[in-house]
Amino acid sequence: QVQLVESGGGSVQAGDSLRLSCVVSGLAFRAYSMAWFRQAPGKEQEFVGGISWSGGASTYSDSVKGRFTISRDNTKSILYLQMNSLKPEDTAVYCCAVDRFLRRDGVRSRLEDYRYWGQGTQVTVSS
Repeated sequence: QVQLVESGGGSVQAGDSLRLSCVVSGLAFRAYSMAWFRQAPGKEQEFVGGISWSGGASTYSDSVKGRFTISRDNTKSILYLQMNSLKPEDTAVYCCAVDRFLRRDGVRSRLEDYRYWGQGTQVTVSS
């Protein structure tokens, strides 16, 4: 069965960094575009960033652009999210997700474009 397991979250101070990991199993990881979403308290699920199946393209929400970097290791089937200069408004549960289709070019930002989801890892940023 398909499994996505996030890790790397924690409680940090504003300005600190964290690196989230998403270990994927049960599918051909290297053939799918991937993304990170987050859900802050009292808010809806929000697209954070995504990376194409080839790794040649990535995109980010305006709120994290320049601070977060998404990457993937196709040998280890791991998706990463490097988060720098963290702000209190970054506090959320972060989830990774798998695109619905094999080798679909580009990156999508809608929840409906993703089929499999991890359970999430909590990131808490204090001022």
